[in-house]
Amino acid sequence: MVNPFTLPGVCYFGSGALENLSGELEYFNPKRIFLVSDHGVSSAGLIAPVKEQIKEAGAETVEFFETEAEPSVENVHLCMEKFKEQDCDFIIGLGGGSPLDVAKAVSVLATNDGSILDYAGIEMIPNKGIPKALIPTTSGTGSEVTKNAIITDKKAQLKKGVVSRYLLPEVAIVDSKLTLTLPPALTAATGMDALTHAIESYTAPKASPQTDIYALKAVELISSNLRKAVAYGSDHRARENMALGIVFAGISLANAGVGAVHAIAYPLGGKFGMTHGVTNALLLPYVMKCNLVGDLEKFARIAKLMGENTEGKTLREQAKLSCKAVFELSQDIGIPQKLSQFGVKKDDVPELAEAAMNVTRLMGNNPKVLCLEEVKEIMSEALD
Repeated sequence: MVNPFTLPGVCYFGSGALENLSGELEYFNPKRIFLVSDHGVSSAGLIAPVKEQIKEAGAETVEFFETEAEPSVENVHLCMEKFKEQDCDFIIGLGGGSPLDVAKAVSVLATNDGSILDYAGIEMIPNKGIPKALIPTTSGTGSEVTKNAIITDKKAQLKKGVVSRYLLPEVAIVDSKLTLTLPPALTAATGMDALTHAIESYTAPKASPQTDIYALKAVELISSNLRKAVAYGSDHRARENMALGIVFAGISLANAGVGAVHAIAYPLGGKFGMTHGVTNALLLPYVMKCNLVGDLEKFARIAKLMGENTEGKTLREQAKLSCKAVFELSQDIGIPQKLSQFGVKKDDVPELAEAAMNVTRLMGNNPKVLCLEEVKEIMSEALD
């Protein structure tokens, strides 16, 4: 089966890319723009330049800054109610993955009835949403170039994915200037999230020659710039390279998908409130260790790109070095290393593993078919 390769309608990348927003808005000619963000972005002073671009395009701005860090179904519906009251005809998502995902969700709920949960799964949305522009202020999720939105179902204590071509934005603007004030811990978590996207999509059964190009460059850019971006956030070159790496990882993710790391992360985030980036970062080397036999050649390639010396080693030894490289990067930038740090206990493992196995969309895209006992083993190894 040949899978489609999708991209946003138009994508601007580079320092100062935000200046292109007004021109794109003039093309769509909206009257009232619904700006979805959060208070952290507002406090960082990143709202004003976007509103200036909106003003230049001759449109009004309606603000929604109540986005949760890990947005819930209720948060999406709260945003939707505000949108309905305001008679807006265009949406802008500004911030990390959470505001971007909420903006995506609201854009399709504006033209489709019901709850966002009604559309969890792959291509379940019947009608195209209203036009949207997505502008990231972190270097991590890649939501601005994907057809995914991840929403927390509090009742089920599980994160759920909505995947649809209608979630791809008409406009994506990636301006590395907007990431310069991102704090070290958030830089670390979002950067490792993107590395997870690159590694999982590169080794996924749905990977293709096209996605491999993006994934490999993402691994190289992220692994060689993340330490600097965390240690000295005002380094423009590191931030620019991270922003590009995240875009490439997101494109690979959007087209090849991810696997068991994300599947296991969903119930952890849903039950323990763990942030998506930190959960992925913590689980990644343990899942990779289990997955190695699924594609020794690709994991060996990852090790080389991450700077490991593979000369004179067997293919299996080279592949194992990819786990070492990821683990050391995660340690160097201060990512928590054990699930027990978040209150996860041994008794929680069976239930969490069962929930992860039920995320069949992702488990089915893992390079090694995992059984329940293997998922339990991964979680136990990551526990303490």
